[in-house]
Amino acid sequence: MFTLQHTDGHARSGVYRTPHGEIETPVFMNVATQAAIKGGLSAFDLSALGCQVILSNTYHLHLRPGEDVVRALGGLHAFMGCRGPMLTDSGGFQIFSLASLRRLEEGGVTFASHIDGRRLFMRPEDAISIQRALGADIIMAFDECVANPAPREYARISCGRTTRWLARCRDEWRRGEAGGEAGGEAGGENPSQDLWGINQGSTYEDLRVEHMKAIRELDLPGYAIGGLSVGECTQEMYRIIEAVVPHMPAEKPRYLMGVGTPMNLLEGIARGIDFFDCVMPARNARHGHVFTEAGCLNLKNEKYTRDDAPIDSTCACPTCQNHSRAYLRHLFKAGEALGGRLAVAHNLYFYNHLMRQARRAIEEGRYDAFLYQRREILNRRL
Repeated sequence: MFTLQHTDGHARSGVYRTPHGEIETPVFMNVATQAAIKGGLSAFDLSALGCQVILSNTYHLHLRPGEDVVRALGGLHAFMGCRGPMLTDSGGFQIFSLASLRRLEEGGVTFASHIDGRRLFMRPEDAISIQRALGADIIMAFDECVANPAPREYARISCGRTTRWLARCRDEWRRGEAGGEAGGEAGGENPSQDLWGINQGSTYEDLRVEHMKAIRELDLPGYAIGGLSVGECTQEMYRIIEAVVPHMPAEKPRYLMGVGTPMNLLEGIARGIDFFDCVMPARNARHGHVFTEAGCLNLKNEKYTRDDAPIDSTCACPTCQNHSRAYLRHLFKAGEALGGRLAVAHNLYFYNHLMRQARRAIEEGRYDAFLYQRREILNRRL
């Protein structure tokens, strides 16, 4: 399923094959939480922007419209009109972020819906069956994501529970695959799904390594590092990645969940990560903050009132090819939704193009130079 093609130091490029197409790595997965990109972009828009993978959220889709509705309409691909690969997360992060609204036990988690307050119970097996009904190509295990910093003893106990839950997820996944339930009956057009496990352990290197060694024994198609970018500083995050990656199977994809800025992605690639996702590019864009090859700028600033230049003169996205900073600033100031849509399109193009540049640099053996050059500019505010 995963073919490693080039390495440059710890940085890697490869291809991951799914029933809905190949994914060239390293890759940024565009986040469509409720089967939609916030900012008004469709699956067709994302394809035009160079998006390879769409990520949707199991927790939100379980609550609304419900996996039975999605399954009846042919699965998530047909529901969204998406022709390419898709990933669904397990909903664990969203459930565990509702700290005051949930109760944790070995069997699963009781939580209150953020929509109407009704009480729900989710087991690891339920997270898998919901994702099987949604029909994404890659599905994620149900885990406990603890906030950082976490007490060491609690992090240790949590790792053990997450490992046991992962084994239950694997068993449910295997049962579904053996019965063909990811196909027409449950997941629409998807004949097969890949389950990925998630590494936890807060910011304790020894717990992280111990947990990674335990879950890799389950021999899953891919593995993720979860529970980062949830309270710790950037250097702490990099330290944990450096500790965990050497213990992740080299022949399988590595996913850093919920991260992050353009430089976070490039630094993650330098440490051996293949997959990324984050709401940041779309969220920032909806507030007028956009990324360029020269740094970040705020389109709402007064200095752009008469600026007829595009957001980035080097960018080939539809927004930069057709609209000026002045026009975008006007849209934001006038409260027009089009401003956010055009800015989101630019930021998502920027992220996906950055990954193409990274892949090329790895293939040409110049990733260190590429990273050094970008460090100097991508965090700059214009």
